[in-house]
Amino acid sequence: MDDVASRCIEIIAKSKSIPPESVTLASTFDELNIDSLDKINISFEVEEAFNIEIPDDALGSLRTVGDVVEGVKMLQQKKAATATGNPASATS
Repeated sequence: MDDVASRCIEIIAKSKSIPPESVTLASTFDELNIDSLDKINISFEVEEAFNIEIPDDALGSLRTVGDVVEGVKMLQQKKAATATGNPASATS
């Protein structure tokens, strides 16, 4: 498991006060009893941990822990591409 997945699992487990070992990439938010408010709180934690911005409309499509991990990786790639393609954006 990579660093992004491990960190996302830690954040999600902490938010629900459950052991990280009980959370897998295949775990669904329903199985973990994560409601819409939990999703918002988790998204804030993930944004802070990875220095990314999760679009509000993306929260509705998240169903599993794996969805969160894939979303973080995608946003990190977009951010890196933007920073590389436009040096001014890296300083703002």
